[in-house]
Amino acid sequence: MMRKNIAVLALFAFAGLALVGSSHKFAFVQNISAAVPAPGPADANQPVIRFVKNPEMAPPLQAMDLLGKPVNKDNWTGKVVLVNFWATWCPPCREEIPELIELKREFKDKMEIVGISEDDDPPASVIKFAHAKGMTYPIVMATPELIEAYGGVPALPTSFLIDTQGRVVQKHSGLYPIEFYEREIRSLLGMPTDARVETFVDNGQVFLKNAANATELPGVSFKGLTPAQKKLALRRLNSENCTCGCNLTLSECRVNDTDCPYSGKLAAQVVKEVVSGAKPPRAPPSTPPSTKGTANSITEKF
Repeated sequence: MMRKNIAVLALFAFAGLALVGSSHKFAFVQNISAAVPAPGPADANQPVIRFVKNPEMAPPLQAMDLLGKPVNKDNWTGKVVLVNFWATWCPPCREEIPELIELKREFKDKMEIVGISEDDDPPASVIKFAHAKGMTYPIVMATPELIEAYGGVPALPTSFLIDTQGRVVQKHSGLYPIEFYEREIRSLLGMPTDARVETFVDNGQVFLKNAANATELPGVSFKGLTPAQKKLALRRLNSENCTCGCNLTLSECRVNDTDCPYSGKLAAQVVKEVVSGAKPPRAPPSTPPSTKGTANSITEKF
């Protein structure tokens, strides 16, 4: 399995705005029936939590954990669930483990955490690591099918937050303070919280495939385009791939990694060509790369 980019994110709050940054790969931000704080005067210093407005059902998950116990999504009804993609070789993954253990201890049977290990090492090694770290929640070994079901996981750690109705309401990549998760979980469980709840339409922030529905993209200016030109530009951005090696469309890469210079430059070129009426260049025929004088690239474990 290919190594993932490790996203080490810090969450800063000021004037009710959340700013999230990463070293390379980047991921942006309800249970609508869940309790929402009583409306009152706007407080610039009040914490804000954000959930998907029309969340999709979580992908099916039916597997055996590393201890041979069944893990079944059908048993999650009524609980808040955190599906956490991680690996033993990932430093920020290791750093957040005590917080995950504390969350499970705090909310007990009202929530579940499921670790999805993307380790290449055998399960026995992951079990040994989990025992050493005191990880009490179930751990399942990742498969390509499971990663694909969650829309691809370009960075580790990445956690998908699922509400009590089995819907994915948020995705977080990187490290977040435990208070951040506590507010989200309390809100979804209908418990009192000091945070204000806002909702957003998922245009790729949670499931990358939904980037195809976006009418605006990070770092891409459609200023001056007619509605027809913008439609054409978006169609191309959703069909042409980025060349950074992410295997994503230009739209998906712009949402997933706002700092990617490749998708930024290519997206600007697409808009320029649409404005000028130029036809997109034809892709050269693919030829197998020569192996003469080259060496295999090896990604080291941490």
